[in-house]
Amino acid sequence: MRSYGQARRKFGRERDHRRSLIKNLADSLISHESIVTTLPKAREIVSYTERLITKAKVGDLHSRRQVISGLATKQAASKLVDELVPLLGARSSGYFKVEASGWRRGDQAAMAKVSFVDDLSKKTPVKPVAAPAKAKPKALKSTTKKVSPAQTLPRKVSAGKAKKPVTKSKKS
Repeated sequence: MRSYGQARRKFGRERDHRRSLIKNLADSLISHESIVTTLPKAREIVSYTERLITKAKVGDLHSRRQVISGLATKQAASKLVDELVPLLGARSSGYFKVEASGWRRGDQAAMAKVSFVDDLSKKTPVKPVAAPAKAKPKALKSTTKKVSPAQTLPRKVSAGKAKKPVTKSKKS
């Protein structure tokens, strides 16, 4: 059970070491397209990297800089933005799969393999699927009678004095 305010796993490390670990694992995942690590680290890396991919899909300079700051090397960031995101264009989330791969021999830690759901080596770039345009409603036939311009005038016109238009006077 987690206490309040503990949203992420700590991995028994200080903040700076933990951030560096996450950046390096995400960098390796982008560079090699699959990694083997412990199960808690794998789960943490998947959510972290999916958020980076979502930022990279925006494609503007600001989001590119955010992706660069979220990974350990610029090479991995440019590979993500320039090569991998066009291949993932049709998918909106769920880019990775985590497969349990047994237990580590030394300390019996649960191990997992993290890889992309799609085989990216065989894919060609796909444009994102746009939402279908809404069909315009057909013009309804009006059941009212057509009215001539003479019928739209008021029925009674007062026979009194016609009002003059109000104009502002210039004061000097």
